[in-house]
Amino acid sequence: MTFSNFSPTQPVILGFDPGKDKCGLAVMGLDRQLYYHQVVPSLEAITTIDFLRQQFPVSLMVMGNQTTAKRWKQQLHQELVEPLNIVLVDERYSTLEARDRYWQMYPPKGLTKLLPQGMRQPPRPIDDIVAILLIERYLNRLTEPVNS
Repeated sequence: MTFSNFSPTQPVILGFDPGKDKCGLAVMGLDRQLYYHQVVPSLEAITTIDFLRQQFPVSLMVMGNQTTAKRWKQQLHQELVEPLNIVLVDERYSTLEARDRYWQMYPPKGLTKLLPQGMRQPPRPIDDIVAILLIERYLNRLTEPVNS
């Protein structure tokens, strides 16, 4: 579990990358300050989301819109202690992007440095980094200029 050193006072966004076996979670402020990220077993996801909502002023959740999104969205509405606004975000290519982001966040050491980036495999699941990217995609969508 990775927590930031200080807790935000402004509303934050909870990113959720749902999966069959494991889920990625991230908490980020509107200023793109990252406060938390972790991969949890799917069976612990809703309990962890409720816990995070006690720790942070979560204003909404962004979630990937692919494979298991509909089922998870329904389950979240039924099982969360308090209702939460959920926005679906396009998650195409997010796993590939997360692999690159992993190496930016955790630069390779030792012999791994010698491998071309495309051949490196992160040593752990990166669903939490996908959750970070989903929040960023949502924030980017908010700040894009409207086509006239």
